[in-house]
Amino acid sequence: MSRRTILRQLWAAGAAAPFLGIEVAAAQSATTIADEEYIARFVHPELRAQARQFAAMGAAMPPFTPASLSMMRKGMGAVAARKLAVPAIEMRQIPGRAGQPPVSIHVVNAKPGGHRPAIVHMHGGGYIMGDATQNLFDLQKICEALDCLAVSVDYRLAPETTYLGSSEDNYLALKWVHANAEQLGVDPARIAVMGESAGGGHAANLAILARDRGEVPVAFQCLIYPMIDDRTGSTQNPAPHIGRLLWTRERNATAWRMFLGATPGRSKIPAAAAPARVTNLNGLPPAFIGVGTLDLFYDEDVDFAQRLNAAGVMTELIVVPGAFHGFDAADVPVVQRFNAAKREALRRGLGIAPS
Repeated sequence: MSRRTILRQLWAAGAAAPFLGIEVAAAQSATTIADEEYIARFVHPELRAQARQFAAMGAAMPPFTPASLSMMRKGMGAVAARKLAVPAIEMRQIPGRAGQPPVSIHVVNAKPGGHRPAIVHMHGGGYIMGDATQNLFDLQKICEALDCLAVSVDYRLAPETTYLGSSEDNYLALKWVHANAEQLGVDPARIAVMGESAGGGHAANLAILARDRGEVPVAFQCLIYPMIDDRTGSTQNPAPHIGRLLWTRERNATAWRMFLGATPGRSKIPAAAAPARVTNLNGLPPAFIGVGTLDLFYDEDVDFAQRLNAAGVMTELIVVPGAFHGFDAADVPVVQRFNAAKREALRRGLGIAPS
């Protein structure tokens, strides 16, 4: 398998971020006997080939440090994002808050004069990696299938900024879509937020921020294995067979430390940084949450879905048996069914009539 193919699959995995500086041979090296036993026992049969790649990549991935993050980000930037010729993509910049840099966004499928729904999308990457280009291919396919617009946000990353900076970047993008709805051909009452992994955490946080500020209505939130609880891997640990592939509890704790600018798991971590810590979930938009049973975020995501439902928020939870973090990078039937369920949830959540 080529470096480009491996990177493309990892890009699609959100937090399972690509990294250069690791030889392809290392990424393709044979899995250990322990890995093979784990994969045979726990992983969905259709996902085992992907699991072997992730196990090898995880073994080769260096610890997160400023130097290794710089290497990984450069590696991601060196590979052209996969995208289609249509729908059209336009890059724009939104003015930042006073004294803050502008926010770059990628607008997919803008059609002035329409009245279509929109999706504000945040990419994955553990809050410390990734950019707005990595999911453009998937967003183009969603826009084509649902006849909607999407905006992918290039929010600032940790540790250069904490949750405060990236959250404001995402909120500015949401406000921009709402304020420019007519120009973009968007129905301002049908705007969803969506993301994978850290992007899912940002999407959940954005829905909460929009509710609390009361300036922009959010119609729906689509959260794909969202990273929403800093305590996972710090003060709360899942079962030993959960979170073993690529995005481990150790990497999770390190990423959260960078994102928070503080030690994760402490009692005084602000709820604005971690959606799982928010106690009042009333009045949030309907939600779709998808996660695999082997994902490090399985417990926190299922708990969040249950709490949303208990708060009267209509929430659909899809749990994929034997699926790990970033499993949807594979092109196999179980992933195709998952993606179909996600698109159907978006269609319903945005009030789109069946085609």
